[in-house]
Amino acid sequence: MSGTPDTTVGPAVPTADGGATMGGASGGCRRFWSARRVPAGLLALVILAIAGLFLYDIAAVRAHRPGMSWRHDLARQLDERQLDDVWVLTGAAVAAALGLWLLVLALTPGLRSVLTMRRAHPDVRAGLDRDAAATVLRDRALEVAGVQSVRVAVKRKKTDVRAVSHFRDLDDVRDDLTAVLEAAIRGLGLARPSPLSLHVRRPGRKGR
Repeated sequence: MSGTPDTTVGPAVPTADGGATMGGASGGCRRFWSARRVPAGLLALVILAIAGLFLYDIAAVRAHRPGMSWRHDLARQLDERQLDDVWVLTGAAVAAALGLWLLVLALTPGLRSVLTMRRAHPDVRAGLDRDAAATVLRDRALEVAGVQSVRVAVKRKKTDVRAVSHFRDLDDVRDDLTAVLEAAIRGLGLARPSPLSLHVRRPGRKGR
């Protein structure tokens, strides 16, 4: 039996009870956006520190005290160095990289680990953690007779399930798993459930 080749099904899109493709009725549900607290906090601290230095320097000059030496050194360096200088190019590259990073953070939702669920009420939004969804599907798959172990990864493009069956015909195990997992995916209530990709095989040597 150990020489039986792997059997694979998918990707196949699960269908809702009414026969319509899952997620079609809730295509307007958008992903959750991250608050980006850490990057925003770091940027605020940097801006606060720079603004504080300039404010202190301006106050010192207005109080008829010598300005901070770093400002004179910076002005002299900017006056003497050419645009093709290594340090000028390096500073410009770092500033451009930081700016691009901030733009990406501002324009992307983040929170990839949270799956958007269908809205039962227009004023309530719900999300499901990917690991929690994978755990539910794994527990349901292990209830199928003949399944020895299961690995589940709920991704954006597909729900990847890899099962090991130590007895029963692989086609029968595959059919049962397909039915159970499609029903479980429907039960998760996701706004955009990813198609099921199921792989069933025999255990290798030493039970692997």
